[in-house]
Amino acid sequence: MTTPDKTLDICQIKAFLPHRYPLLLVDRVLTWEANKSITAIKNVTVNEEFFNGHFPHKPVMPGVLMIEAMAQTAAILSFLTMNIKPDENSVVYFVGIDNARFKRPVGPGDQLKMDVEILRVSRGIWKYKAVGSVDGQVAVEAELMCTIRNSADASQPAGQ
Repeated sequence: MTTPDKTLDICQIKAFLPHRYPLLLVDRVLTWEANKSITAIKNVTVNEEFFNGHFPHKPVMPGVLMIEAMAQTAAILSFLTMNIKPDENSVVYFVGIDNARFKRPVGPGDQLKMDVEILRVSRGIWKYKAVGSVDGQVAVEAELMCTIRNSADASQPAGQ
């Protein structure tokens, strides 16, 4: 299942993530290295549904969606690292978000560049360091923890 080069377009990304509009928040993978890191982008446009209410007078991408975009990027890296594509029964859940910091607003016309690195994998829990930046300025950073489950086993506690 290896990809010949280290980029992924939107069609390839959709093979790794179940998300679709309006919640698919990764537009392109620029580079990745299994067991290590990934860099991806989210092109933020004024057409995003969330800008209708956040905020009509000053559109700002919600912080929770910036975190979600980095988590989706992390999920892609996990599947690439495992050298598998998820099936319809695969689900990726947040286990935790630590040290989240928002440093600058992200708005229409910005390109959110997401750099995610694997810190460790233990007992089915993946921990990542994630940084989102715009024009070289950090916009958001956090440590993310996720687990990958089969939907039939999704009610089991993490690490079991």
